[in-house]
Amino acid sequence: MKNSWRNQSKYYKEIIDMRRVVFNQKGGVGKTTITCNLAAIYAANGKKTLVIDLDPQSNSSQYLLGDSYYSMEQTALDYFNSMLTFNLFGTDPNDLPKFIHQTPFKNLYIMPAHPDLDDLQGKLEARYKMFKLRQSLEMLSDYDYIFIDTPPALNFYSRSALIASDACLIPFDCDHFSRNALYRLLNSVAEIRFDHNTTLEVEGIVVNQFQARARLPKVIVQELIDEGLPVMKPYISYSIRIRESHDYAKPMIHFDPNHKITEEYTQLYQSLNQVKTTHT
Repeated sequence: MKNSWRNQSKYYKEIIDMRRVVFNQKGGVGKTTITCNLAAIYAANGKKTLVIDLDPQSNSSQYLLGDSYYSMEQTALDYFNSMLTFNLFGTDPNDLPKFIHQTPFKNLYIMPAHPDLDDLQGKLEARYKMFKLRQSLEMLSDYDYIFIDTPPALNFYSRSALIASDACLIPFDCDHFSRNALYRLLNSVAEIRFDHNTTLEVEGIVVNQFQARARLPKVIVQELIDEGLPVMKPYISYSIRIRESHDYAKPMIHFDPNHKITEEYTQLYQSLNQVKTTHT
């Protein structure tokens, strides 16, 4: 399958991606950590940034809001539920801002998730609501960058996020299970691009929890590079400080701004924030 994912694209484009989905069907690879830490760095650099949490586990919401999340009203659940109560004088895509909340961090906003999102999936699919998020975001001009955190499954919410996004970042932890699942994931993204969103690109694979002293992670990452996959640098190292930053509900740029992990995320931000020519 070497390089086969590239053959599904037909053009070059020069862009800065404004809407990014962070997606992997495998759990525990760092979607929440990558989403929130990148978004926090964009916000700290003066970019008005929105995080949309579509994972019923609500980890991004808890990371950015702390205990205040538990008393939050008007969440993603209410946003999607409003699609099911449409009337001629009711909900329209312009209503998205009322479900968005300021976090404690300057320039950083969130539409929080809710555990009951799972209960709506069947109804939303039956009513063909998969394009509504894209429609809402296209009418949302208040934000410089949007990051979407997704469930660890290819379901209604992750498909909606892929359809709504310009680019996909894929978190990758360095084990053979992740490697074996990666091509299936790339094919899923390519199918969404072919069927529903021709501008969607796989912007890069973000290597997470990298242990430089271990041999296996280096071997696996080099195999991905040799196969022509878009592995991004720097790799994000493993550190207990990430777990602690979750516990304190502070992304690393606010929790420990001088830490090695913060520097790695800052370098990743700088790489993503460049105008580039990409083969998609």
